[in-house]
Amino acid sequence: MGLNFTSVLLVAQAANRVMQAQDQGGSIVNISSISALRPSPGTAVYGAAKAAVDQLTVSAGMEWAPKVRVNSINVGLCRTTDTADHYGGDETVAAIEQTIPLGRMAKPEEVGNVALFLASDLSSYVTGASIQCHGGGEPPVFQHVLDNLNQA
Repeated sequence: MGLNFTSVLLVAQAANRVMQAQDQGGSIVNISSISALRPSPGTAVYGAAKAAVDQLTVSAGMEWAPKVRVNSINVGLCRTTDTADHYGGDETVAAIEQTIPLGRMAKPEEVGNVALFLASDLSSYVTGASIQCHGGGEPPVFQHVLDNLNQA
């Protein structure tokens, strides 16, 4: 909770104090996770912390307006230098990527592009929002069952 929520809260509060004093206000972009939106077995505290980030985002987006906009990005699976180590090797990563509607994990710069959009004037009327950056999401489990039944 300390790393995944409390640190976000403390940084947002500090940024808000500075931004409220600026004529132009500002924009805060929190990094959340799709784990905030779905079950997170084995990492329930992580999922709960990211859900808290989303709640902070929507509440602060209302409370700190109109000077400061607050939004978050619900990041899905993202390919990094540690991806294969985390998910069990290249073959497993490839199989996981086949379940993502866009056919691959995000690149870090793609998440960064969403952050740039939320920080920019292009999103000047967006606050309290959580933008999902997950390649189309994760198919529900029943979809795999139906696919297997239809192939039989």
